[in-house]
Amino acid sequence: MKSAAVDAITAEVVSRRLLSVAEEMGVALIRSAFSANIKERADCSTAIFDAKGRVVAQAQRVPIHLGSMIGAVDAIRERFGEALAPGDMFAVNDPYNGGGSHLPDINVVAPAFHDGEIVAFVANIAHHADVGGMMPGSEAAVCRSIFQEGLRLPPVRIARAGAPVADMVEVICLNSRAPDERLGDLNAQFAANVVGVAGVEALFDAYGEAAAPAIEAYLNFTRRRFEAAIGKLRRGVFSASDYLDGDADGERALVAATLTVEDRRLRFDFAGSAPQLSWARNIPHQALLATIYTVAKSLLDPDAPANAGYFETIDVAAEAGSIVNPTAPAPVGCRSISAGVLGDVIAAALSQAQPGKAIAGSGPHHLAIFHGLDPKTGQEFVNYETVAGGMGARPDRDGMDAVRVHASGAANLPIEALEHAYPLRVERYAIRKGSGGAGRHAGGAGVVRDYRALVDGVTLSLSAERQTTPAPGHDGAAAGAPGAFVLNPDSADERRLRSAEADLPLPVGAVLSIRTPGGGGFGAPDPSDAETEDR
Repeated sequence: MKSAAVDAITAEVVSRRLLSVAEEMGVALIRSAFSANIKERADCSTAIFDAKGRVVAQAQRVPIHLGSMIGAVDAIRERFGEALAPGDMFAVNDPYNGGGSHLPDINVVAPAFHDGEIVAFVANIAHHADVGGMMPGSEAAVCRSIFQEGLRLPPVRIARAGAPVADMVEVICLNSRAPDERLGDLNAQFAANVVGVAGVEALFDAYGEAAAPAIEAYLNFTRRRFEAAIGKLRRGVFSASDYLDGDADGERALVAATLTVEDRRLRFDFAGSAPQLSWARNIPHQALLATIYTVAKSLLDPDAPANAGYFETIDVAAEAGSIVNPTAPAPVGCRSISAGVLGDVIAAALSQAQPGKAIAGSGPHHLAIFHGLDPKTGQEFVNYETVAGGMGARPDRDGMDAVRVHASGAANLPIEALEHAYPLRVERYAIRKGSGGAGRHAGGAGVVRDYRALVDGVTLSLSAERQTTPAPGHDGAAAGAPGAFVLNPDSADERRLRSAEADLPLPVGAVLSIRTPGGGGFGAPDPSDAETEDR
C-alpha cells in the first residue's frame, strides 16, 4: 500500500500510539531505576524505530541521546541482521564501533516482531554514573584517550529469549565503581524494552498490514512539513563560528559551520573546524547529528514531530579527524557540554536565515563528579552532578534562567535526594544574579550551587565550557558572564579552579561553588531606558 493512500486519521492515531509507547517506556525506566542519576535526574531517553531503523517516535527527554540511539540501531541491524530473534536485546555504547556518543550512555535495543517478521525496534539509553575508566564518573575533560574513559561496548547481545545474558551483565558491573547501581539500572533498561516491545506488538496486532504504511505516511508528512518550514527561510550561504575552551589558559578550539539554504534542504558544512583535540571535548558524529536536528527543529518548527521524516531534509558534512567528527582513539566524554557551544554555532547560522527567530549565545551546563567512600554503607559512591546555565535572549524576550540548552536536557539532582544518598550538603542553590548579558532583552542567568563535603576522602572531577569564551550577545548586546568553579568561596583559602580538573581533593568541610555561565543579551540597550535591576 502506498503512503498516499493511507487514511490521515489512521496515520495520526498510529503515530500517536507509538509516541505513547515511547513515553511509557520512559516512565518504566525512570520508576524502576536504581541510581539517583536516572530515577531523580531522568538522564535517559526512549524511542521507537521502524523496521528500516528510522526514528518514528522519541519521548521528550534528552535530545542528544537521539544520535546515539540512531547509531546503535543501525549498528545492530548491520552486525546481526538475520540472526535477530524474539526476546533478544543488545547493548552498545562505543562511538567508534557501534554508533554511541560517549561511554556512560549505554543503549539497550530490542527488535519487535509481528507474524515472524521484524516490524520495529525499541531502544532506550541510560546514563550510567560510572562505567570504569581513569576517572570516577567516566566523563572528564582531562582524559586523553577513549581508553581512559571506561568500558567500551560494541553491539553485543545482552538478552536472549527474554533472559539477560549473565556474562555480559557481569562484565559491565565488574567494570564499575558502583556495581549495584549498574545492575539495577540495566534491569530497568530491560524492563523498559519489555514494555516497548509489548506496546509495539499490540499496535501491529490491532492494525495489521495497515500499520507499516501508516508509519511511512507519517514520516512523509513530517518531511513535507519541514520542507515547508525551510521554504520560509532566506536562500543563501551563512557562516558562524565560536570556540570551545581549552584545558589551559589561552587554549581554545574553533567550531565553524557554513549553512546553505536551498529550496527544500539545509546543508551544514563544518569545514574549518579545529582538528580533533587531545582532551575529551570532542563531539562524535552522532552527537553532531543530534544537535543539528534538535536546534533546527527548535528554530524552524518546534511543533513538528520528532522523527526521521525531517532528518531527510538536512545534509551534514564534517571532516573525519575534526573536533566535530573525531576518529579513534580521541576522547569524547564531555561531548554534551561541547554540544552546548556547537548548538550556538548552528543557531547563529540559522538565525541569519530567519532574523525574526534569532537567538543569542547560551551558557551550557557545568559538570562536577564527586567520588569517595560512604561511611554509612562502606561502599564507594559516584555522584554525577550537572548544573544548568542560562539561555540566550531572543528578539522579543529575555533569555531563560537556569536551563539546559539546545540538545541537553536532564534535570538537576534535587537537594533532598542528593543529601539522602551521598555525604554532601548543598549550602546554596540560587539564580546567579548579573550573569545574563545586558541588552534590549537580557540573557538568561546561570546558577550558583555550593556543595560542602561531610566526610574526608572526597575527590572531584570538573568539566566545563564558557569559562574562557563567554556566550556572545546578538545585535550589539553584551555577552553573558563566563562560568567558574571556586573552591572555598569567601574565605582566606578561596581559589578559582580550572575548567578541567581531575582527582582534586575536597577535604571534609571544604566547599565547591559551581557558577554556571549566563546567556548573551539581544539588541543594544536603549540609552533612554533607566538602569534595570541586575538579573
